[in-house]
Amino acid sequence: MPFVYNQIIFSLLNNMDFSPFLAAVIGGEIVELVGETGAVAKAVLLILLAFSIISWAIILAKWSLLQRARLQSGRFLRSFRKAQRLADVAAVADRFRPSPLVAVFEGGFEEYHRQGAVPSGVVKSPTAIYRAMQIAASEELSRFERNLPWLAITGAVTPFVGLFGTVWGIIDAFHGLGTAGAATLRAVAPGISEALITTAAGLAAAIPAVIAYNLIGSSIRQFAARGDDFALEMLNAVERGQAQPSYRPLEAPEVRR
Repeated sequence: MPFVYNQIIFSLLNNMDFSPFLAAVIGGEIVELVGETGAVAKAVLLILLAFSIISWAIILAKWSLLQRARLQSGRFLRSFRKAQRLADVAAVADRFRPSPLVAVFEGGFEEYHRQGAVPSGVVKSPTAIYRAMQIAASEELSRFERNLPWLAITGAVTPFVGLFGTVWGIIDAFHGLGTAGAATLRAVAPGISEALITTAAGLAAAIPAVIAYNLIGSSIRQFAARGDDFALEMLNAVERGQAQPSYRPLEAPEVRR
């Protein structure tokens, strides 16, 4: 049964027509070469195409998220520094999502509120507030890094998938050479073309993924540093907002007449 399924899959791959899509992207000559490839080479190209599509979807989604987070972080910082009270910032914090600084602020403000410091302004444990902000920052970084390992996997795996197609094409080329019985270019050209196409496809899938992985990782590290700085800045604001110790003015001594 597995052999029958493999035969069906290979026959479908041989009969599939990729011409319209490929012609619009890479031109007619390359389309003809792809059309002349065997079932194994087409399977390799399909795998590489799937890797590439998923990678580009992740790249575009992460890039859009980071751009919006960077813009909203700047706006949130300006609003935070202009506010007189932390409660005023908490009232408008939702407007600045998806900035990770909003989650850091909310984590610290929740702990600040839990200590009963909102009405009184007296903080029992500033260290607990700082730890709450660190936890929130870690959760935000985990959210930003979600699906990011797929880019690393794509950059590491797709060259080897293309290399498999290269090896298979060379095997096919030598097989054609042996069948023809003469060392002619016509006998080895189809196999060599398959090898070159799969190699190029593997590199085309891997290079953008590696570049994007490093750029997105650098942006996430910048957000991590900014989150640490903001946690310290908010802790300073909390300490400044603590109520001053109350005192009673000295009473004038009673004058006896």
